[in-house]
Amino acid sequence: MADDGKPASLTVLGIETSCDETAAAIVRRNEDGSGEILSSVVRSQLGLHAAYGGVMPEIAARAHVELLDPAISQALAEAGMGLDAIDAVAATSGPGLVGGLIVGVTMGKAIALGLGVPFIAVNHLEAHALTAGLTHRLAFPYLLLLVSGGHTQLLVVKDVGSYERLGTTLDDALGEAFDKAAKLLGLGYPGGPEVERMAARGKPIVKLPRPMLGRSEAHFSLAGLKTALRHEALARAPLSEQDVADLCASFQEAVADIVADRTARGFELYEQHAGKGAQRVLVVAGGVAANQRLKAALEAMGRKHIFRLVVPPPELCTDNAAMIAWAGAMRLSRGLTDDLAAPVRARWPLDPNAPPALGAGVKA
Repeated sequence: MADDGKPASLTVLGIETSCDETAAAIVRRNEDGSGEILSSVVRSQLGLHAAYGGVMPEIAARAHVELLDPAISQALAEAGMGLDAIDAVAATSGPGLVGGLIVGVTMGKAIALGLGVPFIAVNHLEAHALTAGLTHRLAFPYLLLLVSGGHTQLLVVKDVGSYERLGTTLDDALGEAFDKAAKLLGLGYPGGPEVERMAARGKPIVKLPRPMLGRSEAHFSLAGLKTALRHEALARAPLSEQDVADLCASFQEAVADIVADRTARGFELYEQHAGKGAQRVLVVAGGVAANQRLKAALEAMGRKHIFRLVVPPPELCTDNAAMIAWAGAMRLSRGLTDDLAAPVRARWPLDPNAPPALGAGVKA
């Protein structure tokens, strides 16, 4: 609080090192609750991992060590300020690859200790969940569809730090399914953009299943779809470029149908849990939110169910530090800070009280 009792503006340094993007950003939360990104630097490691068809944890951690300090310096320079202007430091503390998390959290704690400012351990999933407040000044509650490489969930976002999970994947996450489909069809990494690119050249003429459609719960299942794609690809081998395009289009169409159906059920559950008077808003976050066919399917479903669709800009859906800084600012505005003993967490569910979903395993 400022001396006059009004909320003070907060300038937060955000650090993101949970996977294969090394990122730093400066974000300001203004007195009126609005936010602005003063700088956002993302240094991709894609070239280091592409040859392996996926992220190599040790390589990622070593790259974070080399890239993080220059990224922070660049973020400060682009924001036109020094470290003395920072009110707090926020760093992704989970979920993610432990080696990378340690790099970012250690750096964040060191800077906070040196400056004598608060440190905030940010849940990467919460950062995705709160980004709509930065981009659209969205009030609580709302329904969140989180679709990323490691997570596919439907959650009620009630407030900062308060989430209720309505549905989760029973096996593969959506981004994971796209990556595996791309690898199966001989496409590059990351798989999502590659499948979408090839799908634009094909037609959805291959019959593929839509697991879980019409189920009363809001869970997802994608492993069966992936297996069916494999069988169809083997039946057509050797694959021509048009075969690959048609398989990609068919896979993407199946995914769109599954997500639209499951999210429609999520809307019904959202009204039951949040109350009939709750705002009818669906926020889609995570890297797969950039898929245009998926967005179109959700827009159509939103019109049918009279829900507003909110999708942050693509650069704020993939891994970035601006969302980490914003989540830190939101937590700090509620007096939520962490001490320097705060651990890193490979797993960190947003709703720790959610009952286990049969078959969900570590994805729950």
